[in-house]
Amino acid sequence: MERGAGSRNRRVLELSDVLIAGVIGLAAGLLGGLAGVGGSMVMIPGLALALRDDDPAAAHHVYMAAAMTVNVIVSLPAAVRHHKAGAIRFDLARVILPAMAVMIVVGVLISNRIHGEQLQKLLAGFIAGYALYTMYRVVRKHPEPAADRERTDAGRLIVIGGLTGLVAGLLGLGGGVLMVPLTLVVCRLPIRNAIAVSSAVMALTAVVGASLKMATLGPEHGRPALEAVWLAAAMAPTAFVGGWLGASLTHRLPLGGVRLAVAVLLLIMAVRLAGVFGSGPGSGSPPAAEPGVVNAEEGV
Repeated sequence: MERGAGSRNRRVLELSDVLIAGVIGLAAGLLGGLAGVGGSMVMIPGLALALRDDDPAAAHHVYMAAAMTVNVIVSLPAAVRHHKAGAIRFDLARVILPAMAVMIVVGVLISNRIHGEQLQKLLAGFIAGYALYTMYRVVRKHPEPAADRERTDAGRLIVIGGLTGLVAGLLGLGGGVLMVPLTLVVCRLPIRNAIAVSSAVMALTAVVGASLKMATLGPEHGRPALEAVWLAAAMAPTAFVGGWLGASLTHRLPLGGVRLAVAVLLLIMAVRLAGVFGSGPGSGSPPAAEPGVVNAEEGV
């Protein structure tokens, strides 16, 4: 938690920041459309690497709120498309939804108690793990599970929903990047249904997570919610365009090669993200105050 430090080093967004955010949104949508990568895994690192903030720890929470808001805007129309295609398994979504909604709140509240530097390193580790897993899946192709081999009991679905919500709230992710592989491996769902169920659940839980993260930016981190709103507003339209373009290119490019290339890019991004703190002015953790002592600048 960076209460006080954020208000002291509050950063005023400039036009160049908004334009950079728009480019990041385009990249997030493009990679998401091409390889099914969660937008937050591109947006949060992209903002952290491109927008050098005087207080990167508090700024990380702003980037999380912005990315989570974009997830809301992007996931709703995606869920509608899946519904029209008849791919959503509502019998599964009804069980996953409550668990994920509760745990995404828990995840956001926990994230507010963790220093931004540690959250950034956790996110870098998660992205690196995802990239390596994607490489493994590309190299060792797995056959589509048979419909009669599904394992969709309530216990499995609740655990998947709870774990996905916790990670999504903690790291600022949409959740699909974790839910889809879990439902594929644990529940043996066909990939079409796994993606559709994830999209439907995220359309609702993302609203909960983003709203809570936005509401706590000021009280917990001393940063105005409007800062995250501007970043989200810049990224959302270009993310739509990038997603449409990426989905179109998916049918024209070798999917395996594209997924492998995206995984390599994510791995490089994760390494760079992990090294952001301590590599420039204003980076690193703020000095710890003695118990009961308040820095005089915090009252300004």
